[in-house]
Amino acid sequence: MEAQHKILMVDDEMDLELLIRQRMRREIRSGKYAFVFAHDGVEALELLEQHNDIDLVLSDINMPRMDGLTLLEKIPDVDTDARAVVISAYGDMKNIRAAMNRGAFDFVTKPIDFSDLRVTVERGLEQLEMWREAEASRGKLLTLQSELDVASSMQQSILPKHFPKTDQYELYGSMAPARNVGGDFFDVIPLENDCLGIAIADVSDKGVPAALFMMSSRTLLKGAALGCEDPSTAVAVVNEQLQDGNEANMFVTLFYAVFDPATGVVRYTNAGHNPPLIVRRDGSSTVLPLTGGVALGVAPNFDFTSGEVSLKPGEALFLYTDGVSEAENPDQEEYGMDRLQAVFAGSALTSARQANDAVFESVKEFAEGHSQSDDITCLVLLRTES
Repeated sequence: MEAQHKILMVDDEMDLELLIRQRMRREIRSGKYAFVFAHDGVEALELLEQHNDIDLVLSDINMPRMDGLTLLEKIPDVDTDARAVVISAYGDMKNIRAAMNRGAFDFVTKPIDFSDLRVTVERGLEQLEMWREAEASRGKLLTLQSELDVASSMQQSILPKHFPKTDQYELYGSMAPARNVGGDFFDVIPLENDCLGIAIADVSDKGVPAALFMMSSRTLLKGAALGCEDPSTAVAVVNEQLQDGNEANMFVTLFYAVFDPATGVVRYTNAGHNPPLIVRRDGSSTVLPLTGGVALGVAPNFDFTSGEVSLKPGEALFLYTDGVSEAENPDQEEYGMDRLQAVFAGSALTSARQANDAVFESVKEFAEGHSQSDDITCLVLLRTES
């Protein structure tokens, strides 16, 4: 059976080949993936020349003869189509950032979490398929709508499709893209000590430039989050990284928080984004105080600060973009915060998905079929009652 996708694994640890074959055996047996293995960058380049159908390269950074960073620079000379994901030690942000600057799509950390690896591989392959479709229909890209279709595919490819759910909490999020695609995204990042990083963001501008800036912002945030316990530090790192090469003067508003399920404490930094809601057990809600941050990519060396709030069992943190609060009906009236808070009034939340879906349904009814100019995006964190 010919595999749907061929993946080149590059690592000098001999045991990793056996581990990959064992942990990914279902995907291999079903013909979803086929793996080719190399043990340094030199061998990897030789295999890329021999196999013209490799879709994805998973590469360690520290290897003999040729390291992963050098390999990243040379891959386009052999295969301009292949996507690359780097594998590095936890917290090795210097090399991870260097890898991103040299064209890596994403990264995973050691010891490898195979759930995270599968998600990362799927995202990389989805982006590759999207670009192949765009290349095959290059002529269509002359029209604005085709460009927006590409941007929409890029946008959807990085959004989480599976959400954690435990005895202590549950998460759910979704996005309804507008006709004029912007750059909304949200993410859920597993951190040390069973904590979670949660983020929602909105990039300025529309189309492919916004989608590319969005993907860069998301990757930088993931990298910074893994190396920082304090949300303000992680956000400051992303802000500085986005300053480089930002000739278009694009920016992104971002809300990023670290949730500790053991205590219910949420530490957060708001970089110019819409303030989330804290929804109480009785359905009442309050707006989370701002932290005085500005949008990322605007002001270098900005001193971001963090806030803190504690979620009690049965309470939720509701994150959203301005596509919700600024949705319009045919009379060009905005949805507004009062209607948003009214969605939750009078009853306790039963699930994160129920809260998310209730807001989307409310906005849909309010809009009465009127097309929207911005994406509608929500992410809900519910601390469950154990």
